[in-house]
Amino acid sequence: MENCIRVRTEEIERNFLSQFASLSSESLGRAKPEKKCDIRTDYQRDRDRILHCNSFRRLKHKTQVFLAPEGDHYRTRLTHTLEVSQIARTISRALRLNEDLTEAIALGHDLGHTPFGHAGERALNRCNDAGFRHFEQSVRVVELLEKGGKGLNLTKEVVNGIACHTRGEEAFTLEGRIVRVADKIAYMNHDIDDAVRAGVIAEDDIPKDISKVLGNTKSKRITALINSVILGSEGKNEISLGGAAKDAFYKLNDFLFENVYFNPMAKSEEGKAEDLVSRLFEYYINHKDAFTGEYKIICEREGAQRAACDYIAGMTDRFAMHVYSDLFIPKSWQY
Repeated sequence: MENCIRVRTEEIERNFLSQFASLSSESLGRAKPEKKCDIRTDYQRDRDRILHCNSFRRLKHKTQVFLAPEGDHYRTRLTHTLEVSQIARTISRALRLNEDLTEAIALGHDLGHTPFGHAGERALNRCNDAGFRHFEQSVRVVELLEKGGKGLNLTKEVVNGIACHTRGEEAFTLEGRIVRVADKIAYMNHDIDDAVRAGVIAEDDIPKDISKVLGNTKSKRITALINSVILGSEGKNEISLGGAAKDAFYKLNDFLFENVYFNPMAKSEEGKAEDLVSRLFEYYINHKDAFTGEYKIICEREGAQRAACDYIAGMTDRFAMHVYSDLFIPKSWQY
């Protein structure tokens, strides 16, 4: 249908977006070709597929930084993802890049994250002979694990943005590169917020030379860093920070690693979480008959270690603890 809503949206993109934007009408396509939607562009469809998938919903019960926090206001992997999406979309819109593509990548970037945050990731990376990296697992989720082994069949631009959101080679789209910097802006600022709430640091502990440039509240810091990205990227075929905020950004990152991410108070339970994940991994590679459904198929095709990584990485914190309890904690006598 030539006059469908999608075609009109694609025309708007061509007329309005920057010369450096990724146009949905020029997408490199999907691994498995599909009939176009009459209403949504390809990137809008990808966003919706991610938003409605099981892995996205499970993010609400996965650790961000603080393990199993008691308060209702601490971030989870889901709230982190939503904050990344908001920051990335703001930057993308200001630079007249493709906001739908940016949003799809942002919403999907952590789908492969383990329970217990980076503690779970470290455990699987240590146990699995091939290693484990959450950004690679996120790609595996969207390409294979979702929809009972069928995957989401996303566009190549979205898959690439997810794969490149953390380290190594940059995404081949500016939208993917925006998500990479938005991820850092989001976690640095909400981790300060959570650390202050937990009593790990005080707002006044942040060095004054950083606060002088970025501001002394979460909102001011985020605004300053968003402005820095826009300033450093506008009119260019690259995404980078500009102005004085650039140096302050890296100094703040160093401060957080020294005072929050490696702080014994914040990390006191992570050793237990790593042990829990390690024992689950050991159990499943030695009990291949415990795999069912798609994980049984993965075990047969790719081996028990791969199946164990896929199964455990998909668990929420509480489900991992439930499975651990069921496997290793003696049951009470029943009368």
